[in-house]
This record gives sequence, C-alpha cells and structure tokens, in this order.
Amino acid sequence: MIQSSPPHRLTHVRAGFLALTPLWLGAAPFGVIYAVSAMAAGLSPAQTMAMSLFVFAGASQFTAVGMFAAAAAPAAIIVTTLIVNARHLLLAASLSPYLRREKAWIRLGLATQLTDESYAIGVRQFLSGRGSAAFQFGANISMYLVWQCSTLAGVLLGRVLPDPAAYGLDLVFPLTFVGLLVPLLRRRDSQVVAVSAAALTIAGALWLPGSWYILLAGVVASAVGALLRLQIVDC
Repeated sequence: MIQSSPPHRLTHVRAGFLALTPLWLGAAPFGVIYAVSAMAAGLSPAQTMAMSLFVFAGASQFTAVGMFAAAAAPAAIIVTTLIVNARHLLLAASLSPYLRREKAWIRLGLATQLTDESYAIGVRQFLSGRGSAAFQFGANISMYLVWQCSTLAGVLLGRVLPDPAAYGLDLVFPLTFVGLLVPLLRRRDSQVVAVSAAALTIAGALWLPGSWYILLAGVVASAVGALLRLQIVDC
C-alpha cells in the first residue's frame, strides 16, 4: 500500500466515512433497542452509554445485558462477551496483509474499531486495489458515531419511541451485511466457507445454548477455508 500525504489521507477518511453512511439505517435501530434493553435490565443511563462508548460491539453488548438481567456473575459476563466478540480477531487477521506497511499502533487501532459492516466496506476497497488504512479508519469512525448517537437516542427517547423490532428494522443490519458480503464471494473456496459458516451458525442457534455458536462457526469455517487454500496450493 502506498503511503499518502496528510491531505490525501483526509480524503480517504472522508470517503470511508461517507461509504458507510447508507448503513446507518440498519445500525440505528439496533443502538436504540440495545439502550432500551439495557435500561430495562437495570443499567443506568450512564452505564448504558459507557458500554457503547468503550465496548462498541453490538452482539457482545446484547449478550452482556441479557446476562446482567439474569443476575449472572460479573466474571461470567466479561468472559462470555469476550468470547462472543472474539470473531473480530478473524476480521482483523484477514485485513493484516493489506496493512503490513502501517505502524503497529495504527494496525491495533483499526483492529479494535472494526465492526462487521465497516470491515465489509473496507475489505471491498482493499480487494479492488483502492483500500487504505485511512479509508478503513473513516468507515470505522462512521459506524462508531451512529452507534453512539442511536444509543443516546434510546437512552433519552426510548420510552416514547416505537419499538424498531415491531417494524422489522432490526433485520436491516444483518441483511445489509449479507448484501455486502455476497459480491465478495468470487472464489469457490470463499463460497464454501460462507455456506459452511451460515450452516453452522443456523445449526448452533437452533441447538446450542448461549452465543458460543457464533465463535464456533467462525473458527470451523475459517479452518475449512484454510484447508481448501492448502489443497489449491498443493495442486
């Protein structure tokens, strides 16, 4: 990746930020639902906002809120949410080949900010040869902003706002990610990995307790992809 001048980097940051704005419609209902659920579980407004500010992981936040409502031990909440969010290690690892020339603190910062949607937007740019750390940063910050704003809206207005789930808006987020993912599945091995992950996730959701199936599906599907790549290399 070619190092760009500061003005050029700002252009890339802006491009990444704007590229993700169409996905705000899908993210905002989740932020509102999270805030309402958190306060219903007994978290204060400050605690609800702090979790979005410092955890910034939708699935983990929903998991933590559910366990808090069930009076789970703090250690169990922390460990479980870390496991649920461990899939982001796989996302960060897949971006590392494109960021090798960046400083370690830049790579670490981008990795900690990744979400499913900002990753999908960023990796499309990298695969097209137009990606950059600055573009990825802009996409990450865009999602961070809408998540904080929607959480705040849920805290302040949650009692008077209609439930977004009642209108099916909670489905926009995952469906958007699927829509971003499918065009990237150009290779046969990538298609096999995606189908494997989807099948394992559905099976896990039906038959396994908790949210462990998310990490399990990601690890197993990644292992399948690695074996397929090895076979291709050997051939």
